[in-house]
Amino acid sequence: MDRDLKLTRDLGFLRIGAAVPQLRVADVDFNVKSIRSLIRQARRQGVQVLAFPEMAVTGYTLGDLVQHQALLTGAEKGLASLAADKDAQAMLLMVGAPLLIGQKIFNCAVLINQGRIIGAVPKTRLPNYKEFYDDRWFESGDNASTDIAIIAGAEVPFGTDLLFQINGNSAAVVGVEVCEDLWVPLSPHEKQAVAGANLLFNLSASNEVLGKYDWRRTMVSAESGRCLAAYCYVSSSIGESSNDVVFGGHAMTAENGIILAESPRLCSAEQLIISDIDIDRLAFNRRQISSFRDNSCCGEPFRMLEIDVGEVAAAKLYRTMEAHPFVPSDPSRRNDRCHEIFSMQVGALTKKLSGAKKEKIVLGMSGGLDSTLALLAAVKTLDFLELPRTNLYAFTLPGYGTTERTKGNATRLCKALGVSLAEVDITVTCDSQLKDLKHKGHEDVVFENVQARYRTAFLFNKANELDAIMLGTSDLTEVALGWSTFAGDQVSHYHINVSVPKTLVQFLVRWVAVDEIKDAKTRKILIDILDTPISPELLRHNGGVITQKSEDIIGPVELADFFLYPFIRFGMAPGKILYLADQVRSQGLFDSKYSLDDLNKWFKSFISRFFANQFKRTCLPEGPKVGSVSLSPRGDWRMPSDAEPALWLADLEAMYQKLKTAK
Repeated sequence: MDRDLKLTRDLGFLRIGAAVPQLRVADVDFNVKSIRSLIRQARRQGVQVLAFPEMAVTGYTLGDLVQHQALLTGAEKGLASLAADKDAQAMLLMVGAPLLIGQKIFNCAVLINQGRIIGAVPKTRLPNYKEFYDDRWFESGDNASTDIAIIAGAEVPFGTDLLFQINGNSAAVVGVEVCEDLWVPLSPHEKQAVAGANLLFNLSASNEVLGKYDWRRTMVSAESGRCLAAYCYVSSSIGESSNDVVFGGHAMTAENGIILAESPRLCSAEQLIISDIDIDRLAFNRRQISSFRDNSCCGEPFRMLEIDVGEVAAAKLYRTMEAHPFVPSDPSRRNDRCHEIFSMQVGALTKKLSGAKKEKIVLGMSGGLDSTLALLAAVKTLDFLELPRTNLYAFTLPGYGTTERTKGNATRLCKALGVSLAEVDITVTCDSQLKDLKHKGHEDVVFENVQARYRTAFLFNKANELDAIMLGTSDLTEVALGWSTFAGDQVSHYHINVSVPKTLVQFLVRWVAVDEIKDAKTRKILIDILDTPISPELLRHNGGVITQKSEDIIGPVELADFFLYPFIRFGMAPGKILYLADQVRSQGLFDSKYSLDDLNKWFKSFISRFFANQFKRTCLPEGPKVGSVSLSPRGDWRMPSDAEPALWLADLEAMYQKLKTAK
């Protein structure tokens, strides 16, 4: 990878690690050696912020030994030794240790950077119930009488009001808390988040009991989501005393509700998990979510300390890459997700029918994916309302490019599902309109749009005749790219698929075919629809073969959806999206093979089309939002129709040149 392409500077990531060292209770020298071993591993892998467990220098289960001067002095020497470690110079290191401050012992997260101890954050909430006796030995950070501690002969900022901002990336702010602070209402990390921290760390010594693992994992995930932050949790290993409890060495990192990395528990070996946190993504979410911004005025004052960390070459990303961000990645949840999407579509269409006081639906059935999904959702809606399926009036409207394959599939599927079906050949009417236009019949945009607009007009008029609503079929990918005819398939009474992207349409139809349909003939029809090239069929076919393939014109739909998701969901820069696409490509995760040139070509086309077709989105009909990305002009997306894409194209081109040079 090009030396000039850096993880933090160019891409907005920060590499963090959670380390679980081997440990011996009260053996400071052994523990420091174990910590150093993990520091060296982390350094080799470019970790910029590294966290160790609560009381990692001494062990947490010391009991009354923590009050002994020999132990406290040893801990201080151990911290000084770690600060002097050359391998830790280029990272922010946080390690747990007991500190004697003003004749009181505080259980602290000690922060080390650039060869010196730069801060100490004491534990606030002291558990004193069941197996825990923290209050016997430690003082709460709330009761500190000083904001300066003397550690290894140097004055160090001390207190619960410390945050740490990374130089070179003002959006990266670190907040630290200790163990029990996570588990209570009004946790320190909540105040830190409101004050600007988006990298939250918890140094813990959490023992294992049945059920605690799931609850701990849920809390870390949930708190990262509530705080629009990354939350890194690291806990002590089985090296802690097992007199009455056992420790599992659980470490995990979550970002905005998603677990990114997790260690095995109850493992005798040392553990190191590494995650690349998307700082830009977190910052975008906080800019966008107004309710989070509203809390910023209620925060407490914090001291902000600046830190320096090394830069990392962006050769490898410690982050799970998904080629299809809209499609459920967890197989165990796919059925639930598909049921959920269909249920939302059914619920939305049910309300639309009742609100409009209609019991009938009109649908143009092309034999393609989008009209198939709309048909399936409409059938489920009628079943839910206990209305006859014949209340769904499906029309095949063959034109100049309609093939027997698509028309046949549309006809067979409608008959198999028991809906009303009719065929109307539109070529005679279109010939008449082309004649009125003095058009010579050559295949241009007029030739195409006459067909699309007549189909829409026919369906609207038929809906009036039947006292029905006309159901639109366009999906989110087509809406983003403007792959529809203005005042044609761009409009309807209701767009049932408007926030379902094409890759998810494919997934849903396949799920219905494989898991929901019991009849083998119907399943075969759906599979053939899935295998049919995506096409509007507006150009004349060649001996029954589709000549107009959408993906040859607007690009592969899996790439379009890959570009669309971060572009809208996170406001991500095109250059960064291209880098991520190249990472996915190099790992062979896309369904098809692409070159870097392919990615750049189709992303450039995506940006140009997205900006040029906002005028179509500005007057989209209503349709249900079912995912986190929507382009509704009344909901998630507002932009002027005449905005210029130059800045976005320039950002894409700059990254393309960097990646191309690196090959």
